[in-house]
Amino acid sequence: MADRIAAAFASHGRRAALMPYLMGGFPDLEASRAVGEACIDAGADLLELGIPFSDPLSDGPVIHAAATQALAGGATLDGVLGVCETLAARVPVVLMVYANSVLARGAGAFVERAAAAGAAGLIVPDLPHDEATTLRAVCDERGLALIALVAPNTPQDRLAKIGADARGFVYTVSLTGTTGERSALPPELGQTVERVRAATSVPVAVGFGISTGEQARTVADIADGVIVGSRIVRAAGEGGPEAVRAAVGELAAALA
Repeated sequence: MADRIAAAFASHGRRAALMPYLMGGFPDLEASRAVGEACIDAGADLLELGIPFSDPLSDGPVIHAAATQALAGGATLDGVLGVCETLAARVPVVLMVYANSVLARGAGAFVERAAAAGAAGLIVPDLPHDEATTLRAVCDERGLALIALVAPNTPQDRLAKIGADARGFVYTVSLTGTTGERSALPPELGQTVERVRAATSVPVAVGFGISTGEQARTVADIADGVIVGSRIVRAAGEGGPEAVRAAVGELAAALA
């Protein structure tokens, strides 16, 4: 499954691979499946599928509210993995999941379920690199990529360790803070990406704060992948799959 991530970054045919984020179970379970299909139809190369959690520390108000609504509507891990199974038949799907959801089931059991649903990898934003050894090993055994995250303020020695252990791609957080649409990208983003590139051999993708076609083009000039979350989730809530299709289509066109 992890090989599918590498293939997606190698064969997208654009300036950079496009990876929209969607919240599993938002606005409801079937609607989230349709939102994922709309992302793919509009040009997504990979998908980041969020598993709703009650205390999403890295998420801003739009994605946090989506998780809350999904949980209130009865979204479960099994339900979201069913969405994953459908979407993974078309593109690589990386699950975004908080550590408690993994630990509550055990690393082996969780990864086994994710692999059975066709997931290509996991992003666990609140699991420090120093504490990820066991989960990384289990993911390696099942062919999933445990995606590493780095931030603009990650120290150089720590960045070197994270980059050496990276699987699939390095998720480079563009700013210090939570997810959400921003009017401008951080001026030091280019330097951040250069540091990450020098520390790893896998592709570098940038997320947090990207919402417009212009911002996506700017990121694509320096990175291998563009991750867009809050704008897609907001579109899903306001206009459903058609609004998502339009938003992803605009981003895909900007990367052509």
